[in-house]
Amino acid sequence: MSKMIFVNLPVRDLQAATNFYLAVGGTLNPQFSNDQASSIMFSDSIGVMLLTHQHYGQFTTRQIGNARRDSQMLIALTAGSKDEVNATIEKGVAAGGRADPNPAQDLGFMYNRHIEDPDGYVWEFLWMNPAAMQ
Repeated sequence: MSKMIFVNLPVRDLQAATNFYLAVGGTLNPQFSNDQASSIMFSDSIGVMLLTHQHYGQFTTRQIGNARRDSQMLIALTAGSKDEVNATIEKGVAAGGRADPNPAQDLGFMYNRHIEDPDGYVWEFLWMNPAAMQ
């Protein structure tokens, strides 16, 4: 069986978070979605589980942190081109995200931008030039 990754995120407004993640390229997996959770798939092996604070609290005894105040990780997803990176950021902004909480980088062989989701989680979308990597 191949490995999969699921990023589990506590969210304040499940519908707003779901709309954002659908806008930046995810698809809803109804099999694992309900009024407490949305399962958003970015590929066959990458998923994001959006969980209401109440539901998320069933999996941990720790306090839910404030993603707008504290950075605990950056999660990155690849895109097919610089234009796709920019288009993804624009779609995310239209769905309630905030563009470029961190500076964009254009290193020639790699281009990235960040977007903050409605709960403050920061995602990086990046493109790498495969020819420059060889």
